[in-house]
Amino acid sequence: MRSLILALMPLSLILASCTSTSYDFMETASIQPRFKDKDPQDFGINSPHRHQVHGIDVSKWNGDINWAQVKQSGVSFVFIKATEGKDVVDPRFAEYWQEARAAGMPHAPYHFYYFCSTADDQANWFIANVPRDSMALPPVIDVEWNHTSKTCTTRPSPEVVRAQMKRFMDRLEAYYGKRPIIYTSVDFHRDNLEGAFKDYYFWVRSVAKHPSEIYPDRKWAFWQYTSTGVIPGIKGNTDINVFAGTRKFWNKWVAAVSTPSQQERQVQEAAN
Repeated sequence: MRSLILALMPLSLILASCTSTSYDFMETASIQPRFKDKDPQDFGINSPHRHQVHGIDVSKWNGDINWAQVKQSGVSFVFIKATEGKDVVDPRFAEYWQEARAAGMPHAPYHFYYFCSTADDQANWFIANVPRDSMALPPVIDVEWNHTSKTCTTRPSPEVVRAQMKRFMDRLEAYYGKRPIIYTSVDFHRDNLEGAFKDYYFWVRSVAKHPSEIYPDRKWAFWQYTSTGVIPGIKGNTDINVFAGTRKFWNKWVAAVSTPSQQERQVQEAAN
């Protein structure tokens, strides 16, 4: 029980420290864009540029990255694609997380969940390919309907979806000692996740409207607001995200989730 309390402590801290207003909307002295965008959207008063902490997510499609330049541009964190389903590893994963760590940038791996493979098969694959030291932040499960898949078109019921997610996340939390973050899209959340997993961090995609308009009852920690961002050090379009809280709270949260819990230390000792 003690290890579970320690694992949940950062989550209870962030939720206790953020009101319904401050959690989703942080005012700053300026609303000038932090980064250029090839297809900027008008979010009105709820501009993501009011948030103080911006980050990116990357995969092999981003190609060569100058991580020092990325960090110098003001990027505070990065989510890196690691695995997909039960048999795919992103070929740039090892390179990206090692270079992001060398640049001193908080980072976390994400897994694209495949609903034609079992939760255990995918957890086994993730654990086999993602070292514990590849994450400073909690791991991420990416759940969305894959409209372009030619090999898996199945859409399980919401009950099955949630049960599979829970099994996968429980396996990762037990192994890495960090409760996973859930990334999702508007349609998938509407179909499967409304009212569910309230004690997990959510990273939501919302590139045309503020999340409060399309995820009205969902507390979120990260907001992906564009897929056409321009980041120094990366060629081509880049996904950009914001953290819900202030810079001060970001620093406290990173410190909290980066410190190995008793559970994580026990797992590491058992493996050595």
